[in-house]
Amino acid sequence: MYTVTLWEFAALAAAAILVGFSKTAVSGANTVSLAIFAAVLPARESTGVLLPLLIVGDVLAVRTYRRHAHWGTLWRLFPAVAAGVVVGTVFLLWAGDAAVRTSIGAILLLMAGVTLWRRRTAARAETPAAPAVPATPVVPAAPDTDGAGARLKAGSYGVLGGFTTMVANAGGPVMSLYLLSAGFRKLGFLGTSAWFFLIVNVAKVPFSVGLGLIDGRSLLLDALLALFVVPGAFIGKACVDRINQKLFERLVIAATVLGGLQLLLR
Repeated sequence: MYTVTLWEFAALAAAAILVGFSKTAVSGANTVSLAIFAAVLPARESTGVLLPLLIVGDVLAVRTYRRHAHWGTLWRLFPAVAAGVVVGTVFLLWAGDAAVRTSIGAILLLMAGVTLWRRRTAARAETPAAPAVPATPVVPAAPDTDGAGARLKAGSYGVLGGFTTMVANAGGPVMSLYLLSAGFRKLGFLGTSAWFFLIVNVAKVPFSVGLGLIDGRSLLLDALLALFVVPGAFIGKACVDRINQKLFERLVIAATVLGGLQLLLR
């Protein structure tokens, strides 16, 4: 088993709680967990330890939000994500810890900046010309998922999501930004994200085993840390109904920026 001090194990346990919380409440918050794991363990090996814990969280998230997924969006994303996973696997064959951290941190900050710019531009375009009676907006079941532009965006985010999730388990912020930019509301966001990451993370296991990132030693540590993922998921489920949509989106973006900075500055 990995040799860690009591304080280091406490930090990993807190990160495991955050894994559960991120799966049922604020998806982008998971970047904080990967930063903690990379700080306590060797950065490259930490991805193999974290992956089984993410799958535990994914199972809990699917049990909670399985009815709210939009499968049309998922099927549109999967081919591009598969390509990104292959590229990420090739990258891991030669990249060191510093290259992995720098690449992922830069991508996260870039995606956060693009999303903020798009949201500000959309808000200016949608400003009403003083209507007499405020209208209640109608939220479509599958916003912004049709057309050539939507397909191009899904492909771009899909490749980035597959790449980042393979090299550092950091696909959560990328896909969170895609779902927010597509206009998904809270439950649709969580349901679609839950199924997406359960399927993708399970598919990553053979690649991680082949790269030597998952072995008996990492699984022993996972067996202990998995006990902390479950309460984190229940905390997230209890909190999510108390988080309004605007705050929810701000938390996702803030967690993305924080995770990107941590990876770049470490």
